[in-house]
Amino acid sequence: MARIAGVDLPNKATKIALTYIYGIGRTSAVEICEKTGVDPDANVNTLSADTLAELRKVIENDYVVEGRLRTQVNLNIKRLMDIGCYRGLRHRKGLPVRGQRTKTNARTRKGKKKTIAGKKK
Repeated sequence: MARIAGVDLPNKATKIALTYIYGIGRTSAVEICEKTGVDPDANVNTLSADTLAELRKVIENDYVVEGRLRTQVNLNIKRLMDIGCYRGLRHRKGLPVRGQRTKTNARTRKGKKKTIAGKKK
């Protein structure tokens, strides 16, 4: 099993297996294959150690992935919360950030329903 950027890649086509790395999508995976001259449809287990090393080198030098990317994203969110902008406040309250409605839906961000007792007569 090939290991790139701390992730064990499954035995699938290279363009698919590379997407298991956080920060690499389908387009980036195909670009990486073109840069290294690897067949995007070749299974990962059929690649030689040299081509894997080349893939590793390209990803390491040209792309921000895994831990560094997660840190960067979290710092960006923290910055929004610190400056107190609207998006930062929405992150802080755990509500949808990108303009979605909250009267209905939004359960993923808001969490489980909190039932409020009805008014007694």
